[in-house]
Amino acid sequence: MKGKGLIVSALVLALVQIGFLSWIIAGRAAILRNGQEVLLKVEPVDPHDLLRGDYVFLSYEISRIPVEVIADVPVGKLTTDDGRLTVRIKKADDGYWRPAAAWLGTPSSPPGAEEADIAGHIAAGWQLTPGTTLSPDYGIERFYLPEGEGLAIEKDMRVRPFGIRAAIAANGTAQIKALVDGERTLFEEPMY
Repeated sequence: MKGKGLIVSALVLALVQIGFLSWIIAGRAAILRNGQEVLLKVEPVDPHDLLRGDYVFLSYEISRIPVEVIADVPVGKLTTDDGRLTVRIKKADDGYWRPAAAWLGTPSSPPGAEEADIAGHIAAGWQLTPGTTLSPDYGIERFYLPEGEGLAIEKDMRVRPFGIRAAIAANGTAQIKALVDGERTLFEEPMY
């Protein structure tokens, strides 16, 4: 009887773990499949992860948001632990999406045509005074590459513009779909 209970407990634990991992993967895949696609110009730094291999650390125009752009900023206050920053991006003539406005909470209106809201996180303690620039983390700052590709990509990024195609869910969560060099797709993220 004790052995059967142990087996049942192990199976239940395994199913819970598999269910949790499946939930995470399905959520990411749903954003990639159904999210609004945008193109962001990247500014690279090339590190290496011992466990996952080469990657490029990506920065964007939306990675630096001046306090003056934030519509609902309580001047003189500090950012809080909540740390959500929603940035409305708008498609420019060159095809890249750029910041148009930002909110510390929920935007006062829905995005219009050729606009999307991307949610970022900012650390607590930033002074919200004019002249301050916030650096939100959108969760799309790393792109992993096949082993040995990182350095060559990083060098190319320094001489011509690269971008990423990202999918943005209705709640503002973003996922990288692909790394692009002009019109050419270099690496595409698998759905699963």
